[in-house]
Amino acid sequence: MNEGTKYPMSIGVLAKGLGITTRTIRYYEEIGLMPPSPRTSGGVRVYTKEEILRLKFILKLKELGLELSEMEELSALYEQSRSQEKVMPRLVQILDQHIAKVDEKMGRLASLRAELAQYRKRIAEFKETP
Repeated sequence: MNEGTKYPMSIGVLAKGLGITTRTIRYYEEIGLMPPSPRTSGGVRVYTKEEILRLKFILKLKELGLELSEMEELSALYEQSRSQEKVMPRLVQILDQHIAKVDEKMGRLASLRAELAQYRKRIAEFKETP
């Protein structure tokens, strides 16, 4: 989606543009991450630029590994204030928690790697001994 994008956009065009399914978009609406979209007289769901930006934000949070419950919390904060002022500090806290988890996993993986390398070395030395 670029500068020439026309709004409102149908759910099919939106899904294709973002590389997701229409079912994904409807699911986010069902669980409250997205507000219900307005429909055309023919019943087609349509999305404004603001709604599309919100969906892109949700997809980015998903990509970063946030859980649905965390996204729901951020969505509720946004709905209460209609401002990012309350959302962003909480998002920073959540991201900090995820960074700490990633750091912990990286530490465990580095330890596992060292153990594997040491074990491999012992096996290689064992094979070389007459």
